[in-house]
Amino acid sequence: MSKLTLEQKVSLLAAQDFWRTQEIKEHGIPALKVTDGPNGARGEFFTDGTPAALLPCGISLAATWNTEILHSIGRTLAEETKARQAQALLAPTVCMHRSPLGGRNFESFSEDPLVTGKLSSAYIKGLQEGGVGATIKHYVGNEQETWRMTVDSIIEERPLRELYLKPFEIAIREAKPWAVMSSYNLVNGKHADMNEFTLRKVLRGEWKYDGLVMSDWGGTNSTVESIKYGCDLEMPGPSKVRGKKVMDAIRKGELTIQDIDECAARVLTWIEKCGRFDLPWTESEEKSIDTQATRDLIRQAGHEGLTLLKNENHTLPIGPEVRKIAIIGPNAKQAIAGGGGSASLKPYYLTTPYDSIKEMAGDREIVYAPGAQTDKWLPLASNICTTPSGKPGVILEFYKGDKLEGTPMFIQNRPKTDLYLWDNAPKEVLPEYSFRVKTQIIPETTGKHTFGLSSVGPAKMYINGELLIDNWDWTDAGEAMFDGSVEELALWPMEAGGVYEILIESNNEVRPASKTGPTHGYGGCRIGYVERPDKDFVAEAAAVAASADVAIVVVGLDAEWESEGYDRQTMDLPKDGSQDRLIAAVAKANPRTIVVNQSGTPITMPWVNEVPAIIQAWYQGQEAGNALADVLLGNVNPSGKLPVTFPKRLEDNPAYHNWPGQDQRVLYGEGVFIGYRHYDRLNIAPQFAFGHGISYTTFEYGSPSISGSTLSDSGKLTILVSVKNTGTVAGKEIAQLYIRDVKSRLPRPEKELAAFVKVALEPGETKTVEMTIDKYAVGYYDPSLSAWIAEEGQFVGLVAASAVDIRGSVEFEVAESFTWIA
Repeated sequence: MSKLTLEQKVSLLAAQDFWRTQEIKEHGIPALKVTDGPNGARGEFFTDGTPAALLPCGISLAATWNTEILHSIGRTLAEETKARQAQALLAPTVCMHRSPLGGRNFESFSEDPLVTGKLSSAYIKGLQEGGVGATIKHYVGNEQETWRMTVDSIIEERPLRELYLKPFEIAIREAKPWAVMSSYNLVNGKHADMNEFTLRKVLRGEWKYDGLVMSDWGGTNSTVESIKYGCDLEMPGPSKVRGKKVMDAIRKGELTIQDIDECAARVLTWIEKCGRFDLPWTESEEKSIDTQATRDLIRQAGHEGLTLLKNENHTLPIGPEVRKIAIIGPNAKQAIAGGGGSASLKPYYLTTPYDSIKEMAGDREIVYAPGAQTDKWLPLASNICTTPSGKPGVILEFYKGDKLEGTPMFIQNRPKTDLYLWDNAPKEVLPEYSFRVKTQIIPETTGKHTFGLSSVGPAKMYINGELLIDNWDWTDAGEAMFDGSVEELALWPMEAGGVYEILIESNNEVRPASKTGPTHGYGGCRIGYVERPDKDFVAEAAAVAASADVAIVVVGLDAEWESEGYDRQTMDLPKDGSQDRLIAAVAKANPRTIVVNQSGTPITMPWVNEVPAIIQAWYQGQEAGNALADVLLGNVNPSGKLPVTFPKRLEDNPAYHNWPGQDQRVLYGEGVFIGYRHYDRLNIAPQFAFGHGISYTTFEYGSPSISGSTLSDSGKLTILVSVKNTGTVAGKEIAQLYIRDVKSRLPRPEKELAAFVKVALEPGETKTVEMTIDKYAVGYYDPSLSAWIAEEGQFVGLVAASAVDIRGSVEFEVAESFTWIA
């Protein structure tokens, strides 16, 4: 620090490009590279990047309730991050599940802050023990995507402390993440990157956090306040609000040298912690490290996250007596592996339910029907298009300047037609460029087929030289996080086997055109295509189901319906009730119907009483198909439990009255009563409770005992309970401990989760489970005291198999009230 000029120190406070910090060669300060994201280290490019391990999403990992697996996931992600030549991973995401409609809920862990905090701590420890920096995000109050850059989250201090700050507090106390990412939203009137209360008072002051704070991408909203309150690094670069503006603020006396020194020192310390000084100056090329150990871990995490919600009449597992299996549903032959947005990546490989079941089923007969079409947007044209040379995908030509003039500077073969060029247009053509996309389609059927085009800038689509879609001067924005247009659709008559030349012309001008803002952005487009056969999908599926011994219906959402950038509009399965009608018809045709739902959030289940078996399959990454097949066919006993409540209907959820808010403000009016706390308080029966999940075996709990009768401010108590596997197969049970405050001065939830343990048991085996509590299990935040308080009085510890399945209780007391700050 002493060797750096003021200008050099200021330069460290903003990144140099999309993923790298600023280097200072003359002082040997290298650029540190970061990479997304929570369920895999993607590397340099948002689309079509280096193949990487695709792990289960956050909520699927949370459904394991297994801190050991989360620790191993962290260690694996450390190696994956290093293979992408990065030193910090932008993960984990620990925002709360306030509403079932949250667009990024799949990426986060739970509705409960303890589950979220404990699992994220294990993840962070594994990652940082592997030498890679964790970036816990998004700090704080980032529970929706609607108006995500500008929404003001209005949260009273008590719920802010007890729910939304709590996972960060636990992780910082137990795992000490090397970086924190501030969120886009405002918190009580101030953007999170410049919020004095959350950054300076709580994070830096009370929690004594001395690590790095970076902004979310494009989420630095001030020059002076963000630095003064401790947001050290503006991402991405080049800087928009720092650099010269910081120098001007120093000259005006708005910032001091000490302000700059503190932030710059934290940037340098972070670079050192992440090991960047020990690496070669020149960054190596990204590489893939697809190992069997990683495959096995992902598959195990899938087994332990798959959550068996219902299993009447021993419908599952599917035994050898079943000779004909019907696999039905829009997700059956698709690899629904993750949600959309910055959590996405190019996986090493993918597995589908159909392929995996067929491979493991041996000589049994497999029949199939799609049952429904549920695309939010048209399927990518890359599913069928090829280049003139026969390669899958498209030819992408880049031109310097926005007029498509001259010869292309770069020609690339891209395998997919989601061509958003957010971070992967060649630097040499910036800042103003144009591009052509060339490909051809050979349709499989004759008819008027549908094309779709959405674009970030202006774009036109031609078929065989004729203009099909003119999207040049679009004004209506779509939902995707890339600021693109709505998808424009058009029909074109095509003959099966014919060759049709497709051409897209576009540039990176900003649309809708702005008179005051920048004229050029990042550009890009998405090309969709589908051939729509005229048939009754549901009737076909019912006939297939009726012919089989068992019917597996694989339904749910996907990366188009759940994504960063927008929230869900309904809790219903898409699209227009088609999947609900499909399930009802199949269940009527075959009484042994198994519903497998793939989603990162709860869905409504109007057919819940019509089917004997339901599995919540989440998004499980590259081993999703294999893990599911293992469980369906009985190779593995599932052991997941719900980290969120599944309500019967959207109107039952705690945020229903205040979602998504109005005038870009959202009031967290439910206070401390989210998730199971809300359902307990109003005595609303959920469809499936928090902590629920059954097994192919059964478990019996003994009477719990407790190590003492009084809990002090520095003491601990241990609750002991025996758990026995009373069935015939090995299994894992998740014992949960909830604490009830018998009488409190302020309203408190009926009970709050305080501990949990996952235990493996052979048939007939009994083990004693230990769950330890301390002051954090009994306290609540009292704003009038500006402190946490454990009040004098009686408490009950409830040992449970779920939030509604209490197996025993113990009692203890706090002899004298005590308070603490952090």
